[in-house]
Amino acid sequence: MVSSLKVRLERNASWEKFKLRFSELAPGVVIRTPPRLVTAKEIVEFASRYDPQWFHVDPARARDGRWKGLIASGWHTCAIAMELTVRHVLSESEAFGSPGIDTIKWHEPVRPDDAVALRFEVLRSSMSPSGRTGILLSKTELWNQKDRNVLTLQSTTLFEITE
Repeated sequence: MVSSLKVRLERNASWEKFKLRFSELAPGVVIRTPPRLVTAKEIVEFASRYDPQWFHVDPARARDGRWKGLIASGWHTCAIAMELTVRHVLSESEAFGSPGIDTIKWHEPVRPDDAVALRFEVLRSSMSPSGRTGILLSKTELWNQKDRNVLTLQSTTLFEITE
C-alpha cells in the first residue's frame, strides 16, 4: 500500500485536488510538499493580529534584538504547517477534525524569505470501536531551505468512515 501511494503522489506533479483516503494513510506513509515562501509582509500581518511582540512586528527593533532580525510567530509557523497539511494531505479526504495536538516544538525561527516544506508522517492508524471513525496519529515537520527542521508537532486527526 505504501509503495502504490508513493507512486500516485509522485505522478501528481500539480499537488492540486489529490484525493487521499483514510485507508491509504497507513503507518510509514510519508508525504512531502513543495516549499512555500514566507514573506516579511505576512510575518508582520499575522503577528500584528495574533502575536504582536516586537520581534515579529518591528523590523528595525528586531534587527538589534536577540534574533538579529524579524522572525515569524511560532503560531504563524503552526498555521503554515496546517495550511500545507490541509492543502496536500487532508483537503479531499474524509477528515473532519482533531481532538488536539500532543506536542509542539519550535526548533528554529522562521525568517523572511525562508522557504518551508512539509514532511507529514503517519505514525499510527486505527478505527474506533464503532468502526465509523478513523483515528490517525501523525508527525508533522517543517523544514527550511537550509534543510533545518523549524517545527515538529504530533497530532491526531479524525476521519469519517462511511464504507
